[in-house]
Amino acid sequence: MVLEHRPVPAPADDELLVRVRACGVCRTDLHVAEGDLPVHRPGVVPGHEVVGEVVALGAAVTGFSLGERVGVAWLRGTCGECRYCLAGRENLCPYSVYTGWDEDGGYAEFATVPADFAYRLPEGYPDEKLAPLLCAGIIGYRALRRAELPDGGRLGIYGFGASGHLTAQVALAAGAHVSVFTRSPHARELALDLGVAWAGGAADRPPEPLDAAILFAPAGELVPPALEALDWGGVLVLAGIHLTDVPPLNYQRHLYGERTVRSVTANTRADGAEFLGLAARVPLRVRTTAYDLGAADHALADLAEDRVTGAAVLLSA
Repeated sequence: MVLEHRPVPAPADDELLVRVRACGVCRTDLHVAEGDLPVHRPGVVPGHEVVGEVVALGAAVTGFSLGERVGVAWLRGTCGECRYCLAGRENLCPYSVYTGWDEDGGYAEFATVPADFAYRLPEGYPDEKLAPLLCAGIIGYRALRRAELPDGGRLGIYGFGASGHLTAQVALAAGAHVSVFTRSPHARELALDLGVAWAGGAADRPPEPLDAAILFAPAGELVPPALEALDWGGVLVLAGIHLTDVPPLNYQRHLYGERTVRSVTANTRADGAEFLGLAARVPLRVRTTAYDLGAADHALADLAEDRVTGAAVLLSA
């Protein structure tokens, strides 16, 4: 990435202009920066976990006011007319566009967002702690729903970064027994401090079979051990937008017994509203490391080298 001075963007008729207060550093940003996910537009500004203050309203915008704190997330627009949108599955819209991939995001002092895709944010959290909720939290919530964990069930979480440490808290609040798999000793310490039942290495066997597991780490080699850790009838959810190649699977060891593999493709606005409503009712301990906006490269490098425990967040001056 390079630091550039650009004009403050003008909001379109249906958009808000927000002054960015904080922007989370998501692993998706790292995949875009490193070329795992080719950019949809050259020179795009990354960042899709934005907490900002509304400073201008498009001519057609209603329902928002100047000075209001809002959130900007990954999903930025859908067609609203395809069979997926009409069925309430807008995350699968083939015409969907994304913040920080198709349009400029929050690694900046100002950003725009269509008003229909802006989130109202829960009280009780400072900007730095709210930012990771807007992707890490929302996508973790969708992944947990996709896991169909039974009441009091045994959940495994593979990878314990921004999404993992938030999803674990949501599951624990619902009465789940959570096991965490991560190569980071610091992340294992955080997991145990948050109240999980067990924390071990990335490919370790859990103390007992799991009813469901969520793979947040972008490591395809963890799919076979995660499937082996499942009890019969268990569900493995692949929660990342990018995953390295999955090794060959053995039907008897990995899939037999009606074990299921599911992916997560973005989220719907309903997912976001539900999760942020839950965050208002269930206080979440959001572990963050703050960086100045100009240190975005440093934050991405730390994320790539597993030097961030929890979530990295860029703060505007």
